[in-house]
Amino acid sequence: MSAALTQFCGKTFWNASFLERSDPDLPLCLEQTVLVWLPLGFLWLTAPWHLSGLFKKKASKTHISRLYCTKQLLVVLLFLTSIAGLAVTLAEDYGNYRDPSPGKQNPAVLYTNPALYTASWLLMLLSQEGVRRRGETGESGALFLFWTLSVLCGVFPFQTLLRESLRQDSVSDLPRFTLFYISYGLQVLTLILSSFVDMSQETREAAKKNPEISASFLSRITFNWFNSMVLNGYKRPLEVEDLWDLNESDKTQTIFSKFEKIMNWEVKKAWKKHNQRRKPGLQSDMHANRLAKSHSQDVLVMEDKGKQKKKEASSEKQCEFAHSWLIPSLVKTFLQVLLESALFKLLQDLLVFVSPQILKLMVSFTQDKSIFEWKGYLYAVLLVLVAVLQSMLLQQYFQRCFVLGMRVRTAIMAAVYKKTKNMKYKDKRMKFMNEILNGIKILKIYAWEPSFEAQILGIREKELKVMKSFSYLASISTFIFTCAPFLVSLASFAVFVSISSDNVLTAEKAFTSISLFNILRFPLAMLPMLISSMVQAAVSVKRLEKFLGGTDLDDSAIHHDPSFNTAVSFCDASFAWDKNGEPVLKNISLDIKPGSLIAVVGAVGSGKSSMVSSMLGEMENIRGHINIKGSVAYVPQQAWIQNATVRDNILFGSVLEQEHYQRVLEACALLPDLALLPGGDQTEIGEKGINLSGGQKQRVSLARAAYNHADLYILDDPLSAVDAHVGKHLFEKVVGPHGLLKDKTRILVTHGVSFLPHVDEIVVLVNGELSEIGSYQSLQASGGAFSEFLSTYATEGNCKEDGAQDVSGVGEEAAMLLDSLEPQADDPPEDVVKVILKRENSLRLSQHNGRVSTQKRSSRAGSVISAQKDQKGQRLIEKENVETGQVKLSVYKKYMHALGCGYSSVIVLAYLLQNVAFIGQNLWLSAWTNDAVAYMNKTYPASLRDMRVGVFGALGIAQGVLVFIGTLVMAAGAISASRILHNRLLHNILHVPMRFFDTTPTGRVVNRFAKDIFTIDEAIPMSLRSWLMCFLGVLGTLFVICLATPVFTAVIIPLAIFYFFVQRFYVATSRQLRRLDSVSRSPIYSHFGETVSGLSVIRAYGHQERFLQHNETTIDKNQQCVYPWIISNRWLAVRLEFVGNLVVFFSALFAVLSRDSLDSGLVGLSISYALNVTQTLNWLVRMTSELETNIVAVERVCEYTELENEASWVTDVRPPPHWPEDGKIQFDNYKVRYRPELDLVLNGITCDISSTEKIGIVGRTGAGKSSLTNCLFRVIEAAGGRILIDGIDIATLGLHDLRQKLTIIPQDPVLFSGSLRRNLDPFESFTDQEIWKAMELSHLKEFVGELQEGLNHEVTEGGENLSVGQRQLLCLARALLRKSRILILDEATAAVDLETDNLIQTTIRAEFSHCTVLTIAHRLHTVMDSSRVMVLSAGKIVEFDTPRQLLQKQGYFYAMAKDAGIATMDDTAL
Repeated sequence: MSAALTQFCGKTFWNASFLERSDPDLPLCLEQTVLVWLPLGFLWLTAPWHLSGLFKKKASKTHISRLYCTKQLLVVLLFLTSIAGLAVTLAEDYGNYRDPSPGKQNPAVLYTNPALYTASWLLMLLSQEGVRRRGETGESGALFLFWTLSVLCGVFPFQTLLRESLRQDSVSDLPRFTLFYISYGLQVLTLILSSFVDMSQETREAAKKNPEISASFLSRITFNWFNSMVLNGYKRPLEVEDLWDLNESDKTQTIFSKFEKIMNWEVKKAWKKHNQRRKPGLQSDMHANRLAKSHSQDVLVMEDKGKQKKKEASSEKQCEFAHSWLIPSLVKTFLQVLLESALFKLLQDLLVFVSPQILKLMVSFTQDKSIFEWKGYLYAVLLVLVAVLQSMLLQQYFQRCFVLGMRVRTAIMAAVYKKTKNMKYKDKRMKFMNEILNGIKILKIYAWEPSFEAQILGIREKELKVMKSFSYLASISTFIFTCAPFLVSLASFAVFVSISSDNVLTAEKAFTSISLFNILRFPLAMLPMLISSMVQAAVSVKRLEKFLGGTDLDDSAIHHDPSFNTAVSFCDASFAWDKNGEPVLKNISLDIKPGSLIAVVGAVGSGKSSMVSSMLGEMENIRGHINIKGSVAYVPQQAWIQNATVRDNILFGSVLEQEHYQRVLEACALLPDLALLPGGDQTEIGEKGINLSGGQKQRVSLARAAYNHADLYILDDPLSAVDAHVGKHLFEKVVGPHGLLKDKTRILVTHGVSFLPHVDEIVVLVNGELSEIGSYQSLQASGGAFSEFLSTYATEGNCKEDGAQDVSGVGEEAAMLLDSLEPQADDPPEDVVKVILKRENSLRLSQHNGRVSTQKRSSRAGSVISAQKDQKGQRLIEKENVETGQVKLSVYKKYMHALGCGYSSVIVLAYLLQNVAFIGQNLWLSAWTNDAVAYMNKTYPASLRDMRVGVFGALGIAQGVLVFIGTLVMAAGAISASRILHNRLLHNILHVPMRFFDTTPTGRVVNRFAKDIFTIDEAIPMSLRSWLMCFLGVLGTLFVICLATPVFTAVIIPLAIFYFFVQRFYVATSRQLRRLDSVSRSPIYSHFGETVSGLSVIRAYGHQERFLQHNETTIDKNQQCVYPWIISNRWLAVRLEFVGNLVVFFSALFAVLSRDSLDSGLVGLSISYALNVTQTLNWLVRMTSELETNIVAVERVCEYTELENEASWVTDVRPPPHWPEDGKIQFDNYKVRYRPELDLVLNGITCDISSTEKIGIVGRTGAGKSSLTNCLFRVIEAAGGRILIDGIDIATLGLHDLRQKLTIIPQDPVLFSGSLRRNLDPFESFTDQEIWKAMELSHLKEFVGELQEGLNHEVTEGGENLSVGQRQLLCLARALLRKSRILILDEATAAVDLETDNLIQTTIRAEFSHCTVLTIAHRLHTVMDSSRVMVLSAGKIVEFDTPRQLLQKQGYFYAMAKDAGIATMDDTAL
């Protein structure tokens, strides 16, 4: 080969003598062949990709810029130089035609190279045009690399020609000499131009929102395009507005659409394999995943969380789901990124093995003084070049890995959201914590916090126990893997020196080996984490496959056949909650005519809600089907409200039609509410509608349906949560025969008997079967189930048509206006000021005019809407506080204090000594290798050999033991710190007042217990340990290099300054990006939770796609924080590795300069240390940032441990053991306000309530009824006056002493997951006999007795496996167990049917006859047999007397009674 090339060039191709001299050079033939063909070969290899741009069907409209023209011009000039080169050769050979001399002809290379260049420059012209047509940035990485390679290869002939001409004092071949330098100059110019981006105006504009799209190749590999964000982040804390747009390839929609297609295919394939493995008889039971073939509207397809209780229990036992499809799906989706990252890592790993070989040459160079000095410099340059290449490849690998991780997370989050249902995989502690936060008011009122705190701490201790076991195992594995590289080196050196006395350990052998062994260190350190991660990933994959690959809700029984002449048809339909369960609806056959109003009635558990769910496709079809013609609007029994503005809640994605919108607001009685809200209909409603009363939420929910132009309206008892007069208004104006929806088909589930005479037909359900159907009159006369129902509850239906006429000058319209003008007990306090001012004005107005006319109301309504246009919505839920700037030192101190001084000292000492042992071991090895020089040509003493091996081994074992101790103590300390911080957080959260929970979304508090506690548990200890090891490692490395080459200390200072600035720039940006990431994650969880709770509504309206898009938007907003953080890490790493590479270079350079005064052992030691410093430096800053980022969790947890607490649970003043014995209550000029700066909501309440009196408390919505209850339990503290119970001022008692002695049956029956027994008696202070007695009195004994586990029956989250009525009866059982002398009923029967209401009232009359009972009521019937009735208005008592006296007075109470159809005491039977 060499001979052939020599002939080809006409000169020697290779001769080693060219390099064996002090001024080396390469042979000219090598420069003319290899160094020319190498770059050209690269160009031709990459050409097909560039040329493909020429064959695009339609070239993109890309501009032809000056930069492009200049580059093309330079290539044309290069083409001309190559033609000129060929012409020169031809002229020389064939210029003299008469006498051509064959012996003097030019060699073949002078023909081949110009010809190759000519073809290559033509190819370059086409390639640059192809790149332009692609519509990219007009710059290609491959072309830039070609120009770089070409210029670098040209350096050698450049210096050869120059040296030759200088040596000869003349130029021997002037034409070629000139052409080469012209060509080289043109190539350098083209290389410079290639480093710039050729941008169109469109790209320039887009680059303002995302600079990455306009980044050049150089900018991409060094991440220079990120500089502006780092600079921004350093100048001031970054905000959401500073974040750039995502690349199209990183957007959720792009990622998920690709992943979904592949996933569907893989799931089908997996089910097919799964079914083939199963017995043939079972195959028919299994269906392929319907995600792949679901109907177009069924995007959120999984069953609602309350609808699948039995199914969950049975499916938990089964393991019937398709396996092994998720990983293949992810691999196929992200194959390109995986292959790219694998290629980069492979190249980097190959280069890792090059450095020890160069080190070997460097040590030989210092030992052998005869080696030419230029070789030392060459090795130093090679070391730094290899290190730089490694850095670039590694950072590209990491960037792709992190982006891959981000995309996988996005794909899975989107898939889980799409297939969302009850989140049954939540951690047990978090699930329970969530329930506590949702039911916090009940816990406070019942004084149950200690019991639930103990339960949480019990679960937490189990969690910490597992963590401790895992940490100790991790410590053992860390010890083993720390010892592994040392044991390998010890064994290798010991065996090497033992097998023969001739084997002497030299520096060259020792430090080359050590460098190779060091390559093992990082993978071995990562191995335990890798194994742990793989185990966790395997568990997660299995759970995700079970969830995502499970069968979807089958709604094939719901038909939409337009040929039917009915609106809804049940065709012999039977439905159950579980495919294999008992039918809840049996053999229903029913036709509903278009435009009719149908009422569905029945007792508790008769199947009313199941009938609604079956129409919505939420149940399993056993047989038959339902046909629904047209679109559906649905109003659930418990209103589902989004955390959005009032208008957004009503429009629900529809376009605003002003006139229709106005009519809906008017019909749903929302105009007076909007007049008071600070931003009108642009006011934001808090999470779960916390700033609206129950009635307002229900009216907004009804308005949503009324605004929607649907064909069928399914109304699941929406009128029970509103006052009687409001319910009547809503029925008349919206639902009834003359209402807004009069021409639509309406199915109304109701407990209100008064509405029944006005409906077209009544459907009566008994035990899930259709008992009767007909008009009110026909059913009343039939003597069937409905007739019996009426005979019990008919009195409520006796109201006359004119029952709601104006009474005492206060008409319905005025009553409604007054209703909404009262301050709401749950209003945000800043709104109360405006409410009170408007209320006073309206009261004066009503007193002056006597009544408010419809005309005035309408004009007022118009002004409300017009005013809203100028008002911006007011936020109730403030944006979450994002800390800015550097994390305060006090936060670190708090963590170290939680860790404990003893633990902290031992940890630092252990790692410090381990580092000293590591340095000592390497210095010992350096001394050992110097023995080779001392004992050259002598016998190496066996005793010295054994000592060397022994000390080397002892120092290694010491390292392992010290790391083990450090890791063990760190684990114990971290668990102790976790316990302390979690317990403080939990303790304080249970002590904060209710107003905190009213204005703070649950998601925020949950985030503290979930993400932040997880960070404290796992991330902070790991970050702290890694930071300490890296910090000590860097100090050790610098110490060893300075020891070997003291001149290195001069380089440390500038490098340290550069390092410091880079680190400060990075940390400022990275820290803030992590904070923004943390805050932008909350909306994803909130939206997910909101979607889960409103699934039935979303699906009923067919808005799945809209919610999916919103989910994609919230994920993308989070990605906008995550992606820059990934890039910031790479930006930092490139710059830090540059510092590390300089350390390598200078340590090698100084070793070359000082080789005469240095022993080879120290050189080997210093350079092998320097080779490790790059990685260690990078990790140090990463860990500094990681630690600062993670310590933010401590900051966030501590923020909630320092919240203001409510009053003490127990004080020095303790009530007598049997207090209150009489149950006397005295209000003495009692006043209350929500906050000190706001007006009073109860103003001067004074009254005496005698022992065993039964007091009814009534008033319009917001009159202060619930405030009065809250005051008795001191949920709100007094602003003046006092409340005395049996002569003791309740303000002097501890909250628990007070609350344990009072009993309440609340409006919303709140249950917690756990056994029935625990829900009744969390402190386990009652016997089973007492509990069964309470069950019997609350009419639940039969129901609980039939349950398989009786009192140990598990209640699901929120008690959703029980009906609302059963939940309320359980609350009654709680009250019966407490045996207090004072009972408060806070609208306890507002949401239950009349039958349950009757049961509760009967029990209360019998069992609480010896108690003082305060009843806050919607239904006036429940207070008509009270001793006295208290009428509240505007926070004052306006009437307080017996019901009979109040009716005779014809005042406020009479007006309310008239609305409810009660004119005299004879009208009440309940």
